Amino acid sequence: MSKAKVARGGARGKLRAHFLANIGRVMDSEELRVIADNQSEWGRRVRELRTEEGFLILTHNDRSELKPGQYLLEIAKPQPAFARGISKETRAFVLDRNGFTCQMCGAVAGETHPYDSTRKTRLHLGHVIDKSVGGTDDPSNLRAICSVCNEGASNATLTRPDLQKLLIQVRRATSQDQLEVLKWLIKKFPKQAAEASNPLG
Repeated sequence: MSKAKVARGGARGKLRAHFLANIGRVMDSEELRVIADNQSEWGRRVRELRTEEGFLILTHNDRSELKPGQYLLEIAKPQPAFARGISKETRAFVLDRNGFTCQMCGAVAGETHPYDSTRKTRLHLGHVIDKSVGGTDDPSNLRAICSVCNEGASNATLTRPDLQKLLIQVRRATSQDQLEVLKWLIKKFPKQAAEASNPLG
């Protein structure tokens, strides 16, 4: 096994041990980068702990009080993890269908990344609907996504929908999808949801 592969496996192990030793404590990206020996893909190792090992590592997308770049592991016991079930054929099909282009920022595989000139664009497969909320490995639920977007580094540069556009999208969704949005919002904003449901309380 090459030193690079050992290093990659070691970074994930170090991050796992660090999260487990700091359950309930909010950690920031700089702290985790140091723990992972300053690897550029430390964010990918954290996602692997979530998606492949099942650790419930929360971010600002999951909890409103967390800021971008902050992480929190609440419990030590992992949930059922998802195996790597995407075949090489499916991967090739999705990348070809998406023109070997990141579907979030438009970066093209192999070219210098538009938001990080120190890196070449490397594409992965991402789920449109995350597996943790019922998404599948079917090609229709997969898209090409680059390392930078996958690590969340492009959040500041991507155009966010304004409130009106967002409400239009939610209104157009099915009732079941609207309920899933509601559940997600209640989970992300538990305090505000409780206050809204009991305004006199």
